[in-house]
Amino acid sequence: MATPALPARLNQAQPYALGLFRAVVGLLFLCHGAASLFGVLGGAMGGGTIPAGTWPGWYAAVIQLVGGALVMLGLGTRSAAFVASGSMAYAYFKVHQPESLFPLQNGGEASAMFCWAFLLLVFTGPGALALDRLFAPRGTARPAEQPEERATAAA
Repeated sequence: MATPALPARLNQAQPYALGLFRAVVGLLFLCHGAASLFGVLGGAMGGGTIPAGTWPGWYAAVIQLVGGALVMLGLGTRSAAFVASGSMAYAYFKVHQPESLFPLQNGGEASAMFCWAFLLLVFTGPGALALDRLFAPRGTARPAEQPEERATAAA
């Protein structure tokens, strides 16, 4: 049975869409860290920087800057995304959730979205156009076939 044309084309583009998703999420995360550490893009909380060594804000900003850069470039993506996801889960439950349960009420939308976006990247990997691919062993650079593709090929 033939696969409809649109789903087949979307499946072919999936690694590139995932790579673009990774790069954009990493860039946005990096911008949060740069704002907090260097006062650019409006600075931390409306202006200024976070004093060095301040717990947990300064450490979170370093994770945002470094983790965002690594994820954006696709270098050590799964590990960087795991640390970034954990830092955003901490931010949500320690800073936002005590104010109210729901992100819309407690101002934790960005923390929740970053947490889940990075967790997705932990499981999916970097997608296409990632520096991880340059350092992968020869046989592992190509993504594994989907189970339905193997079943179709066997038929």
